[in-house]
Amino acid sequence: MTADVIRVVLADDHAVVRAGVKAVLSSAKDIQVIGEGSNGKEAIGLVDRLNPDVLVMDLSMGEMDGITATRELVEKETRTKILILTMHAEDAYLVKVLEAGASGYLVKSAADRELVDAVRAVAHGDLYMQPSATRALAKGIQRKSEHADEREKYEKLTERERDVLRFVAGGFSAPEIGEKLFISPKTVDTYKQRINEKLGLSHRSDYVDFALKLGLLTK
Repeated sequence: MTADVIRVVLADDHAVVRAGVKAVLSSAKDIQVIGEGSNGKEAIGLVDRLNPDVLVMDLSMGEMDGITATRELVEKETRTKILILTMHAEDAYLVKVLEAGASGYLVKSAADRELVDAVRAVAHGDLYMQPSATRALAKGIQRKSEHADEREKYEKLTERERDVLRFVAGGFSAPEIGEKLFISPKTVDTYKQRINEKLGLSHRSDYVDFALKLGLLTK
């Protein structure tokens, strides 16, 4: 940090969301937004070029998701701390974020109240998690131990494939999933085919069973 100013880069594939996050951060005198990107690859490029103190990054983005970008940045041993900002509140996402090497995880619905504090915390070397996160992390670690084979297969899925898996297990049709993810039903079917090949699944019941084992659905 320079003169106690926290330099931040934002990465989110929705410009409106980035504008909102920037507005929240700009309200703090000790935080300066110095760059913006729309996917994980752009985020990595901005970190390499600008060397920010904190990268505030969305979890689900096209071209490269937040988890993959986090892993790549951690492998590079960058000094930049990573705060994942996402719409997903599920425990499984929290565990994956921390395992990838991020310094914090904040649900977008709480951003207007907690974002500034979260950025300050990770910038100073602390781990930022919401109150329920410790219990969620413990449960996630336990599930990982109990279903190591399923977890290993799940790790091979892209972020978009995980979204489709969760929605299929939740009983949504291809058109409904397409509407939620802003993709065509045909593209949803393509993702399902890839999931089937990677996980060895055939029917929706297989999706439900797999998702329940990893805690992706509420029993």
